[in-house]
Amino acid sequence: MTPAPTIALALGDPNGIGPEIAVKAAAQLALDPLAPRVVLFGDAFVIRWYAQRCCAHETLREVTAAGGALPPAAPRTLDFVDVPSLAADAFKPGEVSAAAGTATLAYVSAALGAARAGRVDAVIACPHSETAINASGVRFAGYPGFVASEMGVAADEVYLLLIGGGLRIVHVTLHEGIVSALARLDQPHVERAARAAVGALRRMGVEKPVVGLMGINPHAGEGGLFGQEDVAITEPAAHALRNAGIEVIGPQGADLLLANPAVDVFVAMYHDQGHIPVKLRAGRHSAALSIGAGVMFSSVGHGSGFDIAGTLRADPAALLGAIRLVSTGAVPLS
Repeated sequence: MTPAPTIALALGDPNGIGPEIAVKAAAQLALDPLAPRVVLFGDAFVIRWYAQRCCAHETLREVTAAGGALPPAAPRTLDFVDVPSLAADAFKPGEVSAAAGTATLAYVSAALGAARAGRVDAVIACPHSETAINASGVRFAGYPGFVASEMGVAADEVYLLLIGGGLRIVHVTLHEGIVSALARLDQPHVERAARAAVGALRRMGVEKPVVGLMGINPHAGEGGLFGQEDVAITEPAAHALRNAGIEVIGPQGADLLLANPAVDVFVAMYHDQGHIPVKLRAGRHSAALSIGAGVMFSSVGHGSGFDIAGTLRADPAALLGAIRLVSTGAVPLS
């Protein structure tokens, strides 16, 4: 039997719901000896605050991500790596702050360091606040660029793969204005996104993924009737991918292509083309993977929930779905 993977779970924004759902998810998984092992990464005092309130009957154990392998898992024990970052007086659930933004990235950086060292098999980040992170002085537009920097690969080689509602959709461009996104699109960019998606699916157990390539223009340009971009970019990208042995459907208009059940992963050209169908079908139960950096990295598809942070009412269901995803490759259907 293949051993269950070890997953580094970064707390996300410490003033949001991330620490709560992280502790709740870890406690639930600790009851199942066949579940993946979760190690929490964050400020120890934040973890303890939630553990005392959400799962007081579980044992907390501090471990280190440095040196050798992690100690063996223990029953009903929540392992954590202390990542000192947030001052005690900055721990204010519900408050958006630069200090919390700094801590968010510190937790993820430590978790990715454990992945680079081979001590964990995957990394999952709980919800972050782009406002808080940017307030800390870091220019941040989502995890793919940060993961690329931490793993030592070029930013344009890491892509967002959004999964949920029975769909997997990788995005060639992401958080930027539509005019800028369209100006950056070219054949190599489309090919790299598709190849990264194929590699990720193979790691999840899909040996020969079928790629569905969305067109840039309506009807994928209708042979040039609605613009020449698909003639110049997506059509030659599809040809090159097929020559490399990858099965490709398209380019086709997204509305037609999304209805094809034979497709394992879709390639969207820009943010809304990919986000809308997944969010419409899966809502907050989607998961986001940053792919192409050599590490399985996921984050949940919902926000930091500052309005309920600290109330102990946050639901870890989406986070548990992300854990199942990186553990088994199962696509959430809702």
